[in-house]
Amino acid sequence: MKLTFWGASRQVSGSMYLLELEDDYRILVDCGIDMERKDINPDDYVGLFPFEPSMLNLVVLTHAHIDHTGYLPNLLREGYEGKIIGTAATLALTKILLDDSASLNSSKLKKYQHEKRKFQKRKRKGFSNFSDEEETRFQNLAESAKGAYTQADVDDTMECFATVSINKKITIKKGVTMTMIPAGHLLGAVHIVFEVTENGETKSICFSGDIGRFNYPLLPDPEVVPQVDYLLCESTYGNRHHKDHVSPEEAIYETIYQTCVEKQGKLIVPAFSVGRTQALLYTLNRLRVQGKLPPIKIFSDSPLALKSTWIFQKYQSWLNDDAKKFAEEHGNLFDFENLTYVESMVDSKKLSQYKKPCIIISSSGMIQGGRVEYHVRQNIQNPNCTILLVGFAAEGTMGHALMHGAKVLEAKKESVPVVATVRATDVFSGHADVVDLMKFINYQDKTKLKKLFLVHGEEEIMQNFQNMLREEGFNASMPRRGETFEL
Repeated sequence: MKLTFWGASRQVSGSMYLLELEDDYRILVDCGIDMERKDINPDDYVGLFPFEPSMLNLVVLTHAHIDHTGYLPNLLREGYEGKIIGTAATLALTKILLDDSASLNSSKLKKYQHEKRKFQKRKRKGFSNFSDEEETRFQNLAESAKGAYTQADVDDTMECFATVSINKKITIKKGVTMTMIPAGHLLGAVHIVFEVTENGETKSICFSGDIGRFNYPLLPDPEVVPQVDYLLCESTYGNRHHKDHVSPEEAIYETIYQTCVEKQGKLIVPAFSVGRTQALLYTLNRLRVQGKLPPIKIFSDSPLALKSTWIFQKYQSWLNDDAKKFAEEHGNLFDFENLTYVESMVDSKKLSQYKKPCIIISSSGMIQGGRVEYHVRQNIQNPNCTILLVGFAAEGTMGHALMHGAKVLEAKKESVPVVATVRATDVFSGHADVVDLMKFINYQDKTKLKKLFLVHGEEEIMQNFQNMLREEGFNASMPRRGETFEL
């Protein structure tokens, strides 16, 4: 068999790996949106993929995040007709994430069609020259529209979904079995282990997906993967140690007290709608039970977060023992006194008029678009406001700028001073740091592990991690996009 890396190769996003067997049976593991598009060679692509989707036999998902699932509707549009397999929780979360993407795509397509009509109208009137800025903007819109799918595409995708149980060896076809092992990180997330028998020899390969943290709110610890011949391991935090080693309640209590009690101000928490928001709400509920949560309003301002929360509530069997026990003793994990879920945009904007102390949890986590950007801009010059950053923020986002001490923000061609207090904690980070990554890898006997492939990480971080692993005696490799390995 052979393995080709078509995404998350020397970068974080776009997870997509093609496993081809000797009898031409083809399995695609994950099908994520590439948010970086590094090292793309257009000559490798026919349509939207560097392979023929109609030739795939099976698609398997590690978890629901959009950089692992966001290109699935395009796979069907390009000719894929097989099943898409994941855990029940993964498929439920994938549905709402794809629905959300389709809604955003609708606006994107309308804008592209509008600009296209404008260009065509100008050409008909004899205007053939366009400024470089106009041409660039239109080309970017056209490129973005290529992968924009509709709600109908998502509905077609959902009809292909099929669920499987965890920790149970499933026969895919003669000579091929698959086992899904809980990975933490997100509700329903798994490591995927394939065992393939060809020519009388059995080989095993594990796709780690994203590896969760130990002792994370709500989610169970990543489980041990049995010995395999080949291992794909994510490396997002391959050179980083998590700094905060206190409980989630301790990590945010002081900030809540100083902002909402002492200053009588607003605490704004940018948080991803799926996973991070639920961990925050659960932590606030625990503070309430402990008698430490001030009697203030808490607003969860994201329709997607509300849908995601329903799914977390539905699939409580996937949660850790502490969360299950809490639910038994105190009822709903994510619904408590003074908590309000904000659904409409009108009600969201009204929060700027709310003058009492409060907590606003809103997406996106990187403060790149979404409702939270409005809240941050409305309060960035408020000395009684605190912005608490609880996750990774990519370079070029407002979250990244604030996390790295920006003193001003650019807004509509003017510079706005940052007066609000900005704090950060990594307690709610959903990725394993280098210690937990090494713990995951060290479950493997290095003398039996034939190859360790590093994926899903920034190249410099991945390089540092590879050097560390090689010093430990592991045969670690950093595949490039499009690179194929005979296994």
